[in-house]
Amino acid sequence: MPGTTPDAPHSPVPAAAPREGSRAARAVPARGPDRGGSATVLPEDVEVRRSARRRRTVTAYRESGRTVVLIPAAFSPAEERRWVAQMVAKLQTREERRRRSLGGDDELMARARALSEAHFDGVPQPASVRWVDNQQRRWGSCTPADRTIRLSSRLRRMPEYVVDYVLVHELAHLIEPSHDARFWALVARYPRAERARGFLEGVEVGHGDGASPPSGDDPVD
Repeated sequence: MPGTTPDAPHSPVPAAAPREGSRAARAVPARGPDRGGSATVLPEDVEVRRSARRRRTVTAYRESGRTVVLIPAAFSPAEERRWVAQMVAKLQTREERRRRSLGGDDELMARARALSEAHFDGVPQPASVRWVDNQQRRWGSCTPADRTIRLSSRLRRMPEYVVDYVLVHELAHLIEPSHDARFWALVARYPRAERARGFLEGVEVGHGDGASPPSGDDPVD
């Protein structure tokens, strides 16, 4: 959701007193030279935000195509360099592990069939379920006429329960094509539907795609 990082890795760091005059948080694209004369030069897709409220934790997450690393305001440039490198590596490892667990189209079809059995008594039977790279404004889509389901490859970075929610959403369309009350009752059979929906709405707002979907609407097609 906006302002939250539901799937971000956290790491404890030694406690340190905040620097006098530190503000709550600020973006730091690069640091000046430390006592050793070196400087922190960050990649363009990494942003460091220092917070006077942070004492013992460092957090990293994705936001609008960038990696955001939250660190205590009292960190030295050397500490910043070390923790940024460590947290970016952790985030990349976690995402790669998730991509492998989600697999390709065959694994996605198997996942959809298992969800159909678990939540719809196996009634919706998709003819195909596949990843696609051309859905940048939708998380998923379904064509009830030929029973095909497509999921945006952007979901490969999302938690598995979010991927399952999108699959359940599209499977429900194989039973009820419209977004009427019956459709939403079907989607609600998935226990984590509301949490997943809130996660996706937060991602959309964070990416600047516009306002949150109106009440009763959904970020999945």
